[in-house]
Amino acid sequence: MSQVNSFKEALSTGYFGPYGGQFIPDALKNRLDALTEAFMSAMADESFHKEYVRILDEYVGRPTAMTECSNISRELGGARLFLKREDLAHGGAHKINNCVGQILLAKRMGAKRIIAETGAGMHGTASAMAAAMFGMECTVYMGEVDIARQEPNVERMRALGTNVVSVTAGQKTLKEAVDAALMAYIEQPDTFYLLGSVVGPHPYPSIVREFQSVIGKEARAQMLKREGKLPDYAIACVGGGSNAMGLFSAFLDDESVALIGIEPSGKGLNYGEHAATLTLGKPGVLHGFNSYVLTDDKGEAAQVYSISAGLDYPSVGPEHSHLKDTGRVKYELASDKETLEAFSILCHKEGIIPALESSHALAYAFKILPKLDKDKIVLVNLSGRGDKDFHSIPGEYKTPVLLKN
Repeated sequence: MSQVNSFKEALSTGYFGPYGGQFIPDALKNRLDALTEAFMSAMADESFHKEYVRILDEYVGRPTAMTECSNISRELGGARLFLKREDLAHGGAHKINNCVGQILLAKRMGAKRIIAETGAGMHGTASAMAAAMFGMECTVYMGEVDIARQEPNVERMRALGTNVVSVTAGQKTLKEAVDAALMAYIEQPDTFYLLGSVVGPHPYPSIVREFQSVIGKEARAQMLKREGKLPDYAIACVGGGSNAMGLFSAFLDDESVALIGIEPSGKGLNYGEHAATLTLGKPGVLHGFNSYVLTDDKGEAAQVYSISAGLDYPSVGPEHSHLKDTGRVKYELASDKETLEAFSILCHKEGIIPALESSHALAYAFKILPKLDKDKIVLVNLSGRGDKDFHSIPGEYKTPVLLKN
């Protein structure tokens, strides 16, 4: 079965291979069944598609650019490096693609109130923007730790009229924000839960993947138009995994394109120092779906860490787990140090400020570029911009870092 057909099957079954499903309270099943029905109806409705595309064009600013990093490629030697510029989308990240689509679904279902979770604040910001545009109330749940380290995005959400709720349980980061949002969704039947990544119970992994697939469709068309061929490598960072699935979705059946997802190895591979779910985790259930999960010695969700607030999640989207098992996507690691160096290099060599999340993918690209032939093309999804991260960047990385080849 092709990977494209595998996705179509997941729309009806809720599973990517053995991963996905609905491990949820009975109180949620009817609501998610209604969401599935509304999504399938919308996908078959040409007027829904036209409205979505119109907003992407007029509001989000799509298509986003494809940029060749000639300076870096010239200094490192080897392959050519291209970036898919999701940092140029309205709001500064890929998250707005999904938020626009889900807001249209919410409107179609008659919802008036939106709830969402956020880690780095980019999904929260995109949710706030979309809710404001459609005149809906919006509440975003965000861990207390992430509120402190992503203050610019918190200010943006509040300026847009969104209520930001500080979550103080557990590690006070993304997992706990998802916990709080799911609980609110159960307790508040008049809400629409605008989930931000390809995680959660069915149909969310399929919904978010579909609305983010615009990234890969554009990238494929842009590469063919510019170079007359597909990239040899497509690379993206992976936390929950929405930006990566957005890019990978267009190339899954192209065996000539190597797909590589980059997880955060953080400070090291000891417990609590990383969020390398696909590298070190094992199958299990968290937040209503079956996927790879990092656990402690009691089988509970592990403490995780990443310098990037958007990647410190102890599970991952179920399609990523399936793609790992089938071998179609290779999952690698980037450390905090490598990520910070990549951030600095892109800033100083190309005049582009990447998010720390995206800098994980850049770090791996910089490793492989010198090892590849000059006719090879490496495409990195630059999932977001990095102005939100400045106060997390140590001083030594705000000055030029030497390229190593």
